[in-house]
Amino acid sequence: MAAPRRAPPLPAGPKMAGGAEPQLGPEPERVVEALELLLRPPAGARERDGEAGPESALRPETLRSNAAALEERLREPGWAALSGLRRAVLARAPALAAGAAAEAEPGWAAACGLLALLLCLKERLSALAAAPAAPAPAPGAAPPPGADTLSVAQGRAVGRALRAAVGLGLVPYLPPGVGQRLGPPAPALASPSTRGARLYAAAAALAELAQHPALATPLLTRHLGLLLASLCLLGHGPAALSEGISEAERARCRETLRHVLDRVYQPLVVRELLVLQGRPKQILDLLHIQDKVTARQFQRVATSTLLAVAREQPQLAQQHLLQPLLTPLRRCTEAPELAVEDLPAGTVLVTEAELSSCVEDVFKVYVVGNDSSSLLLGSLQPVLGVVFSLYSFSRHNVSYLSSPCQDILLWFLEQSAREAALAVLEALAGLSSRLGSLHPRCRFRLGSEGGAAVVVQDTVSDEDEALYQKISSEQCHVENLVELLSHCQKSGLAGDFFIHCLKALTRVAAEDEAAPASAALPGGSLLELEQDHAEQSRKLLVLQLVATLCESVSDTVFTDIAQVVEFVAAVLQRACASPAHGPGAAVETQTLAMAMGLVAAMLGGAVQLQPSDFSALKRLVPLLEELSHTYPEPLTQELATDLRIAICTHGAFCPGTVGSTAASVLGRKPGPGAPSPDSAASAATSPGGVRPAPRHGRSSPSAARDGSDERGTCHETPAADSPAPGALQELLVSAFEPQPPARAAALRSLTGLITQREPEALRRQDELLQVFLENLQHEDAFVYLSAIQGVALLSSEYPERILPVLLAQYGRPVQGTEAAVTRMKLGEVLMRVTRALGDMVLKHREPLVQAFLRGAQDPDGTLRASSLCNLGELCQRLGFQLGSIIHEVTSCLTATAKTDPEPEVRRAAVHVVVLLLRGLSEKATEVLRDVLRDLYRLLKHVVAAERDGVTVLHARLALEELDAVMRRVLFPPQVLQKKIVVLP
Repeated sequence: MAAPRRAPPLPAGPKMAGGAEPQLGPEPERVVEALELLLRPPAGARERDGEAGPESALRPETLRSNAAALEERLREPGWAALSGLRRAVLARAPALAAGAAAEAEPGWAAACGLLALLLCLKERLSALAAAPAAPAPAPGAAPPPGADTLSVAQGRAVGRALRAAVGLGLVPYLPPGVGQRLGPPAPALASPSTRGARLYAAAAALAELAQHPALATPLLTRHLGLLLASLCLLGHGPAALSEGISEAERARCRETLRHVLDRVYQPLVVRELLVLQGRPKQILDLLHIQDKVTARQFQRVATSTLLAVAREQPQLAQQHLLQPLLTPLRRCTEAPELAVEDLPAGTVLVTEAELSSCVEDVFKVYVVGNDSSSLLLGSLQPVLGVVFSLYSFSRHNVSYLSSPCQDILLWFLEQSAREAALAVLEALAGLSSRLGSLHPRCRFRLGSEGGAAVVVQDTVSDEDEALYQKISSEQCHVENLVELLSHCQKSGLAGDFFIHCLKALTRVAAEDEAAPASAALPGGSLLELEQDHAEQSRKLLVLQLVATLCESVSDTVFTDIAQVVEFVAAVLQRACASPAHGPGAAVETQTLAMAMGLVAAMLGGAVQLQPSDFSALKRLVPLLEELSHTYPEPLTQELATDLRIAICTHGAFCPGTVGSTAASVLGRKPGPGAPSPDSAASAATSPGGVRPAPRHGRSSPSAARDGSDERGTCHETPAADSPAPGALQELLVSAFEPQPPARAAALRSLTGLITQREPEALRRQDELLQVFLENLQHEDAFVYLSAIQGVALLSSEYPERILPVLLAQYGRPVQGTEAAVTRMKLGEVLMRVTRALGDMVLKHREPLVQAFLRGAQDPDGTLRASSLCNLGELCQRLGFQLGSIIHEVTSCLTATAKTDPEPEVRRAAVHVVVLLLRGLSEKATEVLRDVLRDLYRLLKHVVAAERDGVTVLHARLALEELDAVMRRVLFPPQVLQKKIVVLP
């Protein structure tokens, strides 16, 4: 690769004064001192950010006084070398010499003086670089810097000088709108020939400065756009704008421009040229470059250029860049640019390619650019509802748009203020209409390339069907919102939104108590009926959201003590305002149990509490006192009283209920003399069996649990080695308590005993198994999930004894929906056991596969789909080592995919085929050689005859996977290798 050509200087470069040797010239420190003297602010002017204020330093009177002070200093004997070099530079640049002497125009005079001193600095640095190198350093010592290296302070001073030289020498003489004004205005009476000559002189000097690396870096990184504008105008611009410039000088400008364009990093050049050209559409076009190598460079250029325009010209960026970028998303909102009501059903409002390109562009500009300006946040907020709808659609279908949509939503929530983020989450949940949502007649449809398109559909005339679709959509949105919040736990947003929803639930309860009549009065207007219906729907949605959050919350949702206290206070206020009753009683009871369990866990050693933490916890004292008097449940009253005592004494006195509740939450054994865990379980249960100990910055939970005598923890007698037989019997009895929290707590405690391998619990494992199996039939999620965990743990410890029992229960044909649900829970237990067994699951391969194959023939469609999904995961766990049973598996899949009446079951069958082909990869032709043709015919049949779009998409993915496998087998990639053979 040839070295880049050196640009010919526009005027002849100045030489050393009188042919003096380099070592006799001025030191660079002297030149930098002269630059600082010329840019010195007036006396009394403040400095800002460590640099002199540019406005005060560039006033005409200041420039005149600084130039006079420099001339006086140059007459001193110590400045003679710099004075001689400066005279030589000005002698070779007549335009700069004439400008430096023009007292009537201080701005141009200062620019000429700065450029002359910078040229002197360039000459001295070049001379020092050509001097003999310093002797080599001692071994192990750092090499000395080059003789032409500038210090940090000197580089800062040179940067200020370049900025002033560009602002005074280029910007005033460029056409209006190019560059930013700095310093005094351009002379109003200057003729066009004078303006062109001055622009040429300044550009010539700057181009020569760019030939030295120490000066080129600050010049070309910060002022490249203005230098390119000047050279383009002088070399290629209209003759009227460059009067007084000869054709030879214009040719030199074009040559210098080519050299600069070749020398500078190309994406940076493209960005500056786009800004100078002022063509926003070309900026957006750079986001759509297909070539990956080129796109990797220029997409970053386009993003940075768009963000630069947004900062400097927000109105133009909003009109010409951001609005066109978001047009496909805005088109399908409730306030669209087109009248969706007038379009016929089946009209494609946004094509797959257009929507995919829009989502990718938004990801590149907003997420990758990562500029949290109010303009970008404000432009994205109106379409967040559509982005969330697309995220929900893509999560429940096979689409690659799920990941970018999730990143866009998370970026907005993380970059927004906390109040704005909570308002957006509330709108996404459907509790407010602050965001533009998807138009009621618009629906997403899967595309052929894995994306999605927006189509117009007919309005549903059947009221029951419309209600079903509305409820299903709300449920889907709530579940996807909770899934989105699971990625926001570290920032604390998930915990804040949980608290926000609980406060909303408290307000709903207060409104219901204030106006108990749930139905509108007869004779009311239609508007009143609609308003009452909307309010009731909102209340139900709040309850549903809180219930889903309770089921999905984890121990990291609350990030500090203050947030935990805020959450507990909201729950206690709700419980005091309206004790649990009515249809939402289960959710309220579970939420109260989790909140009180959190407080007990903190006081019981989950974290090491400090005095400041107890100050925050004292906010709960009046609420706990009120709860101990008003709540109808005696055990909850007792626990509230004991928690209040523990908080008021800073943990010095900790009643037994607090210790047992904390032990139940943290998975520890209660000490002797303490009440049994089931006595306080109604206030200690945490959803899903998680440990609700908040992460604290002062100590880890494990470290805090190890010692019971640390400050801020309740003092109890150490636990015994094993529980008494009576305590185990109490747990077995509590596992059948009518209250779900007490039952779930007992099941968790029994699971903990198995984990700790307590001898008494292991001896009575058959009884424990029956307890867990019977609780699998319970309808409460906390109870049956705790039972699933217990059965899975027991089975993984003793698979030889427990697995046959579970397989017999799973294969027992029992009619009814509840029986099918119980069998699906057993299927979840079996899958947890296979995950826990790891490679040992191969020993139990055939009974597990046979059980799921029988489940795939069950009359209940949901159980058939569940069994097929379990079968697919089991194949993955087995490493696809199915052996001779592969024929039975493929026969079952073929029959199900062709004949099953339920589309969900057919989807599951084809999905198992996809898993088989994807997991086996190149081994598919070997492992599936006897059934590969049957699978291929099955997939072709599904693509040709299947009516369900999702099933067809699964089949196409499987065919693509099979095609890729066969291509790799038939046409293996050629690998060029060199073989070295050692001859004997």
